[in-house]
Amino acid sequence: MNEDELLIGFAEDKIKQRIDRNMPTGTGFLDPHQQSVVRTRFGAGDAVTRIIYYGGYDDAERVMMICLPEYVMMPQQAGGNADGINGVISDLMCIVRVTHSDRSQASRTGRPLSHSDYLGALMGLGLQRESVGDILVRADGADIIVPCDIADYIVKELSQAGQSRLDAERKQISELILPLRELKEYKDTVASLRLDNIVSSAFGLSRSKAVMAIKSGLVFVDHMEATKPSVTIKEGTEIVVRHKGRAIFSEVGGTSKKGRIYIKYLKD
Repeated sequence: MNEDELLIGFAEDKIKQRIDRNMPTGTGFLDPHQQSVVRTRFGAGDAVTRIIYYGGYDDAERVMMICLPEYVMMPQQAGGNADGINGVISDLMCIVRVTHSDRSQASRTGRPLSHSDYLGALMGLGLQRESVGDILVRADGADIIVPCDIADYIVKELSQAGQSRLDAERKQISELILPLRELKEYKDTVASLRLDNIVSSAFGLSRSKAVMAIKSGLVFVDHMEATKPSVTIKEGTEIVVRHKGRAIFSEVGGTSKKGRIYIKYLKD
């Protein structure tokens, strides 16, 4: 049994627990590939499966598959009980907020603490990757999204990242500090609206490297793994390339004298 099959089996267990006990259940934090596997098998959630995907904020890269009990209305239901959903989320995921002093540094060169520094420190505590959601780094520390059942352990044990001493405290998910995200608009022309052309333009890759990234499973279109370079991309589509970031394909314009298509996309 491969990793994808194990993941599907684990997710099925969470759905069964929700049905048998009528209680909220959730997986660990899923990376983009795992999300694609689970979404392909179980869908994006409806009144039957009662599944939502959430990672603490709207643009989270790592999310839990959360199974809602019957007494909590789904978001798309008329008059949905947002408080009920928020209560479930607050029970499943929390924040560990870490801070360090201005004079504290990650290395003798004064390099700021990075996402990798914090993740390495967490893995050093013996945690599995699925136990850590997004790590939102600030100049003075970070907000780390984690399952509530291990938050107190992390607060107690996480005292250093890189060469910096850390202070850690537990916070509710509603207290998450989001970094300022400014989307900038970019313009370009492409030969066609194929995925490989859009990825090449938006992420500064050669066409051949864009094709390689797509076929290697590194490209996700609206949360689903896309492995066909020839698929046509529509306005409003979100494209994520692992380790390269995300872009929103925002507008298709006219064509140039050479027959190329004017496009616009948003990136931060």
